[in-house]
Amino acid sequence: MISICKKLLPLAFAGALFSCTSTTSDEGRLSSQMSALSVSENGRYLMTDDGRPFFWLGDTGWLLFNKLDRDEAEHYLEDRKRKGFNVVQAMVLHTVPSVNVYGDSSMVNKDISRPLVTEGNNPEVAEEYDYWDHIDYIIDQAAEKGIYMALVPVWGSPVKDGKVSVEQTTKYATFLAERWKDRPNIIWLNGGDIPASDSTAVWLEMGKTIKAIDSNHLMTYHPRGRTASSDWFHNEPWLDFNMVQSGHRRYDQDTSSNEKKHYGEDNWKFMEVDWALNPVKPTIDGEPSYEGIPQGLHDTKEPVWQDHDVRRYGYWSVFAGAFGYTYGQNSVMQMHAATDTTTAYGSTTLWTEAMDAPGAGQMQFLKKLMLSRDGYFDRVPDQSLVAENGEKYNRLLATRTDHYAFIYNYNGREMKINMGKINGDKVKASWFDPRTGESTVIGEVENTGVQTFKPEGGEKDGNDWVLVLDSL
Repeated sequence: MISICKKLLPLAFAGALFSCTSTTSDEGRLSSQMSALSVSENGRYLMTDDGRPFFWLGDTGWLLFNKLDRDEAEHYLEDRKRKGFNVVQAMVLHTVPSVNVYGDSSMVNKDISRPLVTEGNNPEVAEEYDYWDHIDYIIDQAAEKGIYMALVPVWGSPVKDGKVSVEQTTKYATFLAERWKDRPNIIWLNGGDIPASDSTAVWLEMGKTIKAIDSNHLMTYHPRGRTASSDWFHNEPWLDFNMVQSGHRRYDQDTSSNEKKHYGEDNWKFMEVDWALNPVKPTIDGEPSYEGIPQGLHDTKEPVWQDHDVRRYGYWSVFAGAFGYTYGQNSVMQMHAATDTTTAYGSTTLWTEAMDAPGAGQMQFLKKLMLSRDGYFDRVPDQSLVAENGEKYNRLLATRTDHYAFIYNYNGREMKINMGKINGDKVKASWFDPRTGESTVIGEVENTGVQTFKPEGGEKDGNDWVLVLDSL
């Protein structure tokens, strides 16, 4: 998540998905049959507690808890469920303190170690529920819709500004872990868009404290743009999987001083690095360029990233070994509302309209493709499938098992493919359309030598296709 300045929050002091069923217990807490998530046996992917593959399709609803009331939150979550999302990334505290749309403050006297909770209140009655009851309600609404909540305990900016000490972190992290350890749909995103070299002791304490109390939920670290959690925390016992923020810059805008991470738009390179690490841990691009945000982020006169860009980031990273993908949309991530007096990053569209941005509806096809074949946990990235590759937008990314192969082509160029990488004397070749999720059979092809494939539509950026090869 890019940094959103505090003035963005006008405080209105007025008042296919895995199935799940839920009931409310006598204590008012949601009891759900949502599956616990864990890392697969080979350390590469996520799975449910009964061993089914879990493909993470996330959305960045960063300011969900601060800016939406209960009805609006339900509307947002229902829309994301309908579009195939099964994870929402959100900030528990964007600022210290944070105040929600009802005017409820998160803490006492700006002290993060003193959450402002109302004992003996009715969390279902608007006049009585507090900041934390509101978050509880949204978490439970998400569970009813089969959505996991990936929670950032506190954003990096207030930590960097010295508003969160290690001692305060211990108390705050204990409060969070105790409050939500029994919720079925929690994922922890430690950190918040600053390098972990800043306030390292806080992030270590946050991870250690939460994990000691809540060992049932997965945890990662949300890093700064163009960095990865593995840069700092790969060997930490509380870090179950790695997360990358590949960032919002074009190739020519990437001025990273670290030559090893001078990747530009090539988010697949982050996946390649994490794939090679020991111990083996899953990895994901948790924040690539957002649809509708200026290229390079800060200059609103720059062109904005489009649906074909977010598709490219998705297929590139997943085919390079990621266990899922997180989509973002500029207006939605900041929940840009008509009542806002300011906006960030040139957003002019209301979040209610921006939910229907083209890319938001197209990302479900990536999830469906990855879950469409057996052997999910056997999938590996394999660039040896590509006989003649290119750089930047000409790059083809390939992944396979012994029984199928997927090769992503961003710009419709001719593809020369090394055959014989999957089983069978012949294979069935098909085109998969990332815009529609539809497949078109090419025919049977000899599984030997180098075969040439050319998608329809001509060679141009955004004419993206997946070549699918299935063993016969």
